[in-house]
Amino acid sequence: MGFGDLKAASGLQMLNDYLADRSYIEGYVPSQADIAVYEALGAPPLSTFYHALRWYNHIRSYESTKTSLPGVKQPLGKYGPQNVADTTSAKASVDDDDDIDLFGSDEEEESGEAQRVREERLAQYEAKKTKKPALVAKSCILLDVKPWDDETDMSKLEECVRSVVLNGLVWGCSKLVPVGYGIKKLQIQCVVEDDKVGTDLLEETITAFEDFVQSVDVAAFNKV
Repeated sequence: MGFGDLKAASGLQMLNDYLADRSYIEGYVPSQADIAVYEALGAPPLSTFYHALRWYNHIRSYESTKTSLPGVKQPLGKYGPQNVADTTSAKASVDDDDDIDLFGSDEEEESGEAQRVREERLAQYEAKKTKKPALVAKSCILLDVKPWDDETDMSKLEECVRSVVLNGLVWGCSKLVPVGYGIKKLQIQCVVEDDKVGTDLLEETITAFEDFVQSVDVAAFNKV
């Protein structure tokens, strides 16, 4: 298993294809599997790998809480398509033999203190999951997404926008609105949880698709 060399275009393309119909590397929630691949990339993929970029930006939102995500981080060869060798991890093993695995390993013996900290974090995570949710503040946002010119594929532009997956974001209806000279903009509605998704994050994530998107503006903003 693996994605080939994630530092090369071929590896990024394999990751992009793998994420075309998946939100995460494994399962249906972010986990240490996502963190392992995210850290191996080291930088956002180009916008041409839009599924991989959408996933990367989503996992980046968990940067401050990544140690609390479920699972145990494994070598890259444990993730991805079958019958594909992981050359990224092979290179890393030569260069980084003395690196310390901060996430630990199933084969390493935990000290008493490390085990206590790990159990406390797991207990906090479980308590957070089972805690009765409080009233969630939400907003309805109408975005104007403008293309570069009249030759931009608007169906592909909308596909890129809707590929953005963020915790607390739900996409709604959309339409194309003429702006002049044969150019149309995408007007799309979404509902966000205020504590999780802001307009700055939305604009930054969508404008990352720079091959299709020229700019993003907030046309309307209302509390739900």
